[in-house]
Amino acid sequence: MDTISPILNDSLSTPLYLQLYGYIRNAILAGDILPGEKLPSLRKAARDLHLSVTTVEQAYAQLTVEGYISSRPQSGYYASSIPQEKRRDSEKGRGIGDMPLNPLEIDKNSLSYLDDATLKSSYYDPACFDFGKWKKCMNRVLSDYTDFLLIEGDPQGEAPLRYEISKYIYQARGVRCVPDQIVIGAGTQQLTGLLCTLLSRLGIEYAAFEEPGYLPVREAFLDRGFKTTAVPLDRDGILIGKLPANIRSVAYISPSNQFPTGAVMPVARCYELLSWAKENDSIIIEDDYNSELRYLGKAAPSLQGMDDNRRVVYLGSFSSTLFPSIKISYMVLPLPLMELFSGMLPVYTQTCSRTEQLTLALYMEKGLYQTNIKKLRNLYAQKMQLAAACLRRELADRAAVLGASSGLHMLLSVELPEGMTAKELCEAGKRLKLPLSPVTPSPQGSPALLIFYYTRIPAARIEKAVGDFANLLLSGQQMW
Repeated sequence: MDTISPILNDSLSTPLYLQLYGYIRNAILAGDILPGEKLPSLRKAARDLHLSVTTVEQAYAQLTVEGYISSRPQSGYYASSIPQEKRRDSEKGRGIGDMPLNPLEIDKNSLSYLDDATLKSSYYDPACFDFGKWKKCMNRVLSDYTDFLLIEGDPQGEAPLRYEISKYIYQARGVRCVPDQIVIGAGTQQLTGLLCTLLSRLGIEYAAFEEPGYLPVREAFLDRGFKTTAVPLDRDGILIGKLPANIRSVAYISPSNQFPTGAVMPVARCYELLSWAKENDSIIIEDDYNSELRYLGKAAPSLQGMDDNRRVVYLGSFSSTLFPSIKISYMVLPLPLMELFSGMLPVYTQTCSRTEQLTLALYMEKGLYQTNIKKLRNLYAQKMQLAAACLRRELADRAAVLGASSGLHMLLSVELPEGMTAKELCEAGKRLKLPLSPVTPSPQGSPALLIFYYTRIPAARIEKAVGDFANLLLSGQQMW
């Protein structure tokens, strides 16, 4: 195509690159831009639209991340193929008015009463969270709402917090739900155990997981008698053709920020995954553990927001975006599972502190959570750039940064000292306060994949930490 003609408005709060991104995405979904059709070059689009090349590049980058377009070296950008049945006017069925109940219309008076198991870091960057603001919210709860703290809390989670979560995840992640679909629990693993019970009552016995993926959750399913299968990945995420077929199953997926690779599942594959769930009468658990922490562009929309068949359970957590010990997580259940859970409520006890739930509700109501997210994005982006630059300078021939555009870590491919294993290297690193963890055992002689949690290191210490890591690798056997 020679040109695009969106109507952009620089007086809006939405950045121009997101307005352009939305226009092109909607045109692809509506079929106005056909699969394989070439988009205008960055410079031509910038010239025609009177925008900077950087603005157009940001819009194209976000579309590429989400899989709406692809980049061909020395050729340009082309529209991707989206399943025909999913092509639609982007406004249709995606507005707040199409939700079963608009959270924004709930009576605001209801607010008036208001890990990675393989790595235990011995320190935490205090710049990541302002406890002073949290303390003020908790003091208000403790002083003004003591009557509510003297009785047991709601088994499903406190209503004010569920309201704030429903509002936030719709605005930030496109998750369509009402507060009554949200269940709060003490961490993802605890909620996973509850999900196992629900799935067992549906007669589901098989669970599929990404390989590599988050091992503690897989263990939780194994402990509860599920038959599990590890499904390999490619650059776009889990391979749909390797998922169980003709058998009712559950697939545990992190499409917006795969752990540990950081891969984002393109929209076409998201629809393939949703089709798999429908065709096999199966359930998808979408673990959106820290998708907000994306440093290049914005997070891809949630899989749950694309689901029209009530097949997706959405999991979220506050441990990555507040502080690790908070242990407040939540899940959004599709209505059939919510009805099943409602039957369990009389015997279910809430596992999260009511005081902390109400504190978090107040923290979110005041806009402090959103402010903290922005702060973390800026801080972690700076740390990521610094850590990557130091690694390339110190270890250009021994370590390669494979993924560092989101999340709490970067993935490294490392040439190990002769005779050393990845596990031994990481154990030595811990003694130097280097937050490292191996992904999987590496075959002898091949590069090792390591997780480097650079976000846990204060910015002033990153250069020294990378230097210590370089010394570990370069000194080889002598360090052991």
